[in-house]
Amino acid sequence: MIRRCSNNEFDTIYEIINDGAKAYKGAIPDDRWHEPYMSRGELQQQIKEGVDFWGFDENGTLCGVMGIQEMGDVTLIRHAYVRSSEQRRGIGGQLLELLREQSEKPFLIGTWIAATWAIKFYVKHGFQQIPKDRISDLLEKYWTIPKRQVETSTVLADDKWFKTEKRHNNRL
Repeated sequence: MIRRCSNNEFDTIYEIINDGAKAYKGAIPDDRWHEPYMSRGELQQQIKEGVDFWGFDENGTLCGVMGIQEMGDVTLIRHAYVRSSEQRRGIGGQLLELLREQSEKPFLIGTWIAATWAIKFYVKHGFQQIPKDRISDLLEKYWTIPKRQVETSTVLADDKWFKTEKRHNNRL
């Protein structure tokens, strides 16, 4: 069952994020990896800034979480993680599908360039990588991340975003 996470599940969300993020260790630049990957304070700040977490619940146990955040003219998918012991069961895909039904706005997803498995996952689910010359602008507009993370990240978008961009560019 997929459901909105409750306020009392903070510790479980924190645990799932940091367990799932272990896949990044050794893949992303060493200067961007730290233990834990996401601190409690950072997670609290993300929630305060409007990241709404949804979870995949199996028999009363959260197996995966994914956040959604409305940011003006787009919706961001944020912090998509599945417990390492539960990966490759379709949990992430089901979460993504449900969250995409939550907004009519175009969707954007930011991830590490080196996270090729994540990029393949999003492409499999209908997203496309943004052209390289647009990535920095989008990361700086919609995310609050350090410059070094901007340099080592990419952005993917759904068809709605590309259609909106095409209409916008035709008006210029």
